[in-house]
Amino acid sequence: MTTVDETVHKERSFAGRVVDKLGSGVLQFVLILVGALWLVPTVGLLLSSLRSPEDMAASGWWKVFSKPSQLTFDSYSSLLENADVTKSLVNTALITVPATLLVIVIGSLAGYAFAWMEFPGRDWWFLIVVGLLVVPVQLALVPIAKLFGDIGIFGSLFGVILFHVGFGLPFAVFLLRNFFAEIPRELLEAARLDGAGELRLFVRVVMPLGGPAIASLGIFQFLWVWNDMLVALIFTDTDSQPITVALQTQVRQFGNNVDVLGPGAFISMIIPLAVFFAFQRQFVSGVMAGAVK
Repeated sequence: MTTVDETVHKERSFAGRVVDKLGSGVLQFVLILVGALWLVPTVGLLLSSLRSPEDMAASGWWKVFSKPSQLTFDSYSSLLENADVTKSLVNTALITVPATLLVIVIGSLAGYAFAWMEFPGRDWWFLIVVGLLVVPVQLALVPIAKLFGDIGIFGSLFGVILFHVGFGLPFAVFLLRNFFAEIPRELLEAARLDGAGELRLFVRVVMPLGGPAIASLGIFQFLWVWNDMLVALIFTDTDSQPITVALQTQVRQFGNNVDVLGPGAFISMIIPLAVFFAFQRQFVSGVMAGAVK
């Protein structure tokens, strides 16, 4: 004879299985719907960049589905013929790549030192680094601009790179120090017993193990620098401005230069998206690294 508790347990188990099946299907549908909605602006920008200014003024980008003949690469030809925009794309790469690599290299070295090396005042120095995380960028714009002007690097690519590196390092050191501290001590001691010095230990053992965290840091830093406009607007001049500032300057007095802004905005957006999707596996691994012991 079955008890009431057993009957309720069986009913709940059956109901739970039904809910799980329905929940799985509903969840997948919701995720697909959210992904599709997230892609709508990107698709709209792409299709808009492939239409003529006249077609964009006359109707919305969705009209290309009924009139595919509207699609043309003339706007991209205009973009490549615009020296200011093409130069700004090169400037953006010249700013973003060094700023990202320097933050990764310096942040990795500092993170390893704070995690596994003994030196006077290590904990206090790390607290200072953590404290720098709360310093807003806006607070430092005026004094750093004055400092860069005094030393002669204001308006140059080097000045913008230096600013991004300085403000990217506190987060990099904090993130990588916490990640490197989770490496088993026995593994490092075994490498030292084999005769590995600190530099060799860092390059051969720590850096490969820290790949997911380093990839996550690289994605964050790349996206922040590539999409930055505030710092670039203040610290660059006509010769060193990146794509974000160049597109802003393309706005005319009585309207938008849509034949350049459309493809320029799409290229400016698609490159960081490509970087993110190229390293998304490492990014997820880095984000989830501390979630599971």
